[in-house]
Amino acid sequence: MPDTTSPWTEVSPLGDLLLKNAYRRPEQLALIFPEARVSFGQLLDGALAVARGLVGHGVRPGDHVGLLAPNGILFVEALFGIALIGAVVVPLNVRHKATELAYIIQNAELVAVLTQAEQGAHVDFAALLGEALPGLAASDAGAPLRLPEAPQLRHVVLLGGPDRPGLVAPGVFARVADGVTAQHVRALSRQVRLRDIATIIYTSGTTAHPKGCMLSHEALTRGPVERAQYRLASGEADVHWGAGPLFHIGSLGPALGALGAGLTYATDLYFDAPRAMALLREGRATTIWPWFPAIVQALLDQPGFDAQHLPHLQRIVLITSSALAELVQARFPDAEILQGCGMTETAGIFGLSGPADTRSERMNTQGKVYPGLEIRLIDPTSGQDAAPGTIGEILVRGYCVMEGYYKDPEKTAATLDAQGWLHTGDLYLRTVDGNLVFNGRLKDMLKVGGENVATVEIESYLAQHPSVRIAEVVGKPDPRLDEVPVAFVELQPGADVSAQELIDFCKGRIANYKVPREVHFVSAGQWPMSLTKIDKRGLRQRLAQRADASVG
Repeated sequence: MPDTTSPWTEVSPLGDLLLKNAYRRPEQLALIFPEARVSFGQLLDGALAVARGLVGHGVRPGDHVGLLAPNGILFVEALFGIALIGAVVVPLNVRHKATELAYIIQNAELVAVLTQAEQGAHVDFAALLGEALPGLAASDAGAPLRLPEAPQLRHVVLLGGPDRPGLVAPGVFARVADGVTAQHVRALSRQVRLRDIATIIYTSGTTAHPKGCMLSHEALTRGPVERAQYRLASGEADVHWGAGPLFHIGSLGPALGALGAGLTYATDLYFDAPRAMALLREGRATTIWPWFPAIVQALLDQPGFDAQHLPHLQRIVLITSSALAELVQARFPDAEILQGCGMTETAGIFGLSGPADTRSERMNTQGKVYPGLEIRLIDPTSGQDAAPGTIGEILVRGYCVMEGYYKDPEKTAATLDAQGWLHTGDLYLRTVDGNLVFNGRLKDMLKVGGENVATVEIESYLAQHPSVRIAEVVGKPDPRLDEVPVAFVELQPGADVSAQELIDFCKGRIANYKVPREVHFVSAGQWPMSLTKIDKRGLRQRLAQRADASVG
């Protein structure tokens, strides 16, 4: 990738991103939500109030503080408030159930949890925490908690909403904050080191419990701010928009990048395509991060998602198939389409399209490794460097890589080797020009009669059929071939095509062992979903249920 960064490196702790811009441009818009807007100066005032309240409640540098709230100004204020005092932010997935929250609260050794419980909210977080922590409701909200199920936890704080049993009320939190000065918070913020842990983000995988990725201040801020400032910014009125929840690195990274670069970040309480279209127009978004196919497709289906109705839109960042990228480019012929690759363990992006990349490279690859980072591709079986032009597991090394999984040395050792290489479990091919092409997860690689098959290759081919809206492929056990590919397909609205027609579409065009043996149709909205992507584990479960039903 041609170097589009500054000739020097500027890195700051998380809290300083807000401090810098609140002092330089206090009146400029920092955040845009459909029902609210806030300037950098106002955002700092809110963050300082949270920071002072935490200090008043005994939270110290290095302590772990959970944040359970939807996208909103309160979330961002709390995030920066925790960071300003040198505590560690632990964003909690708002879709987690009580058992999952209970595990993370205990595993992360949280000393406090910040939440909100406004009436009419989609999720009652106070009730959810009460279910996760059975002793909470009977506790004295005026005294530190003593819960056997969470021995480190001292306070659960309501930042908004009516008082609840066992929780520190907003008014009480504010009164305690009044006893701590902003100067005291600033003194704490000056003690934060770049390699201190800024956040622990829990990510689900194939294990029984989510794993806590420890990310340093440098990992969390350096790449996102540099990209927003030098790769994605175009002028004084830059507005970046993101679709996803801020507790997820795929949205948190772009948000921190925009805010750290002194730009404006627009988002919503939740993703809804019509609301998103209205916000893109009214917010005059210049760069958008729809990221994943489900979000991209939902936007494409909206009337007015084109250059005529969004004249300010200049850049669109994706992780998607070439077919879908081509559709987006066709709608926005003058916009710069960028593809990227990343994961929680790399604090988001480690590869991105370069400014000199051709249209073909932007449509068909996930960009080049970002300046300052290193990658290797290794043969998954031998562990040796993969031969040029062949698929291998990608390894990443550099400032963005996590410090490890919290309280899990075994998984850390299995993922981070002695030389500092992160073994991602993602399969890539590197072109002669250095572009990276995603070929699926290592665990999604099928073994069909001794042949390795990347499911993403079959999915990409199926997506070229005009009737196919979304295609996902998983393996089905087979007594002769070990496993065979099976496709799940959502059709375009109004399309009518049979499973056999789609199978025939593949025959003679891709290798026989890659041709799906079965095609099952999925209606819109009926996919099993993880937070941001279709959950292939759910698809495998559907296959198993079908097999059980046929046997029965």
